Amino acid sequence: MALEFVFILLLVAAVLLIVGTPIVRRERAGAADARLNQIAELEAAKEIKLSEIRDAELDLRAGKLTKDSFTRLDRELRRQAIEIIRQLDGLRSEDRGSEG
Repeated sequence: MALEFVFILLLVAAVLLIVGTPIVRRERAGAADARLNQIAELEAAKEIKLSEIRDAELDLRAGKLTKDSFTRLDRELRRQAIEIIRQLDGLRSEDRGSEG
């Protein structure tokens, strides 16, 4: 009786392992894909923000912005760029932490 119980328990554990492993792998792969997508979106946002900073500098040189307007705009754009870069750094440090 006890031997049958142990055998059934081992059989159930084996089935759970066989069935559960692909599910766990898919979940991990899905999380990795989501993180890669998030990094790509942040990289694109960073490039757009840096382009906006360059455009503002050109507008200042062209006389389209006053020095005061440029200073306020530049400060805000750089604040936004720094926030994006911090988010990227956070995601990348999480990746490095999970690899080791």
